[in-house]
Amino acid sequence: MPNVPNEAASSGGMLRVERGPLNFVLKDFIMASFLPVRDAQLLAWSVNFNALINSTKGAGFGLTQQQATDYTTRHTAFATAYQTSYDPNTRTPPNITIKDEAKKALSEYARELVRIVQSYPSLTDDQRRELKITVRKQRSPQPPPTVRPALTIVSVTGRTVTIKIREDGESSKRGKPAGVLGASVYTYVGNTYPTDPTLWAFDGTTTKTTHQIVFPETVANGAQIWVCAAWFNRKTETGPVSIPVTTNIQGGLGQASPVELRMAA
Repeated sequence: MPNVPNEAASSGGMLRVERGPLNFVLKDFIMASFLPVRDAQLLAWSVNFNALINSTKGAGFGLTQQQATDYTTRHTAFATAYQTSYDPNTRTPPNITIKDEAKKALSEYARELVRIVQSYPSLTDDQRRELKITVRKQRSPQPPPTVRPALTIVSVTGRTVTIKIREDGESSKRGKPAGVLGASVYTYVGNTYPTDPTLWAFDGTTTKTTHQIVFPETVANGAQIWVCAAWFNRKTETGPVSIPVTTNIQGGLGQASPVELRMAA
């Protein structure tokens, strides 16, 4: 729930909001596989990987000698099957099947070992490059949002209130600030909005700058409502709360009507 700015706070210090629930699932971005798809390229990759984990450098990758030996067994099986399946004199469907099965076994074990290697605490990016595995990008720290969003009530249709959220009250930009994923939206029904954050209702989150709020039938026709919002980043850290804006619920379902913005003093 937000800490809502009052008249003094709206012109001065920055207030924070607590982390609200999110009604969306953030997408996980999956890295492209480090393993080549083509047989010849996979074999070349495996030759390098097998040599390194079985060398004097192997202990620095976080693998045991037994794991390195087990990998060599799968590598040799694939290398042998590869040569047999691509030799014109022995390229038969059964040998191609053997090659494909050996390739699958090698790839699965390679991924298993690389997961272990990637999690080894002392592994460096130079070692990753030497092994030809994924070098993870270092993300720069992302601070919580520092700007207070500005809200505009666009229209009221029956019990549906449409709002527009923009960067801040003094910006002409229509989009979200840099580093912001979306906004948490809060509502209150009453003649005067409270500064006690526990009295506000969490309406939901939005990653768009236009948001619709549907008030339940328990809210009387003509009731005065208040809306405020706060930006959040990808870590769901929130920034300062907007100055609340207000309008009145219409009775029944009617034509959408533009609403004159009323903002707290």
